[in-house]
Amino acid sequence: MQVRLWSLHPCYLDSRGLVALWREALLAQQVLAGLTRGYRFHPQLIRFREHPDPLSAIGFYLGAVLEEAGRRGYNFRKEKIRCLPADISSLTVTAGQLAYELYHLRQKLVRRDPAWHEKIIKVDHPLPHPLFQVVPGKVEEWEKIY
Repeated sequence: MQVRLWSLHPCYLDSRGLVALWREALLAQQVLAGLTRGYRFHPQLIRFREHPDPLSAIGFYLGAVLEEAGRRGYNFRKEKIRCLPADISSLTVTAGQLAYELYHLRQKLVRRDPAWHEKIIKVDHPLPHPLFQVVPGKVEEWEKIY
C-alpha cells in the first residue's frame, strides 16, 4: 500500500482521493498511537513524528479532512479521531513539495477523474492543508518521486 498524506489542501482532491486520504490518515493515526506494527517507518509519517505532539498533529490533520468531507455532504465519523485539537502549532512544507504534489495529483486525475482534473488544472499556487505553513524549498527529502 502506498500511503499518501497530502500536504495540499483537501479541497483539491476528488471524491475517491478524499476518501482514500481519510482512510490513510486514520491508519497513520493508529501507527502514531503505537497500535499497529505496520508502516511504522513510512516516510510520510516523519513530519508528524517531528511534531511535539504527533497524535494531536494527525488529529488536526484528520479534522481538516473531516471538514472538507462535511462540506461536500459526506458522512465521515468524527469519533474515529482520537484527539481533535481546535488549534495546534503548524508543521512546515516546502513550496517545492506542494508543487510536486499538485503535479502528482494532476497525473492521477487525468486517468481517474478527468472532470475533476479540469477543475484544478488552472491552480498555480495551491493552498496547503491547514496543518502546514509553506516555506521556500525544493521537494522534501522524504518524498518518493514517481
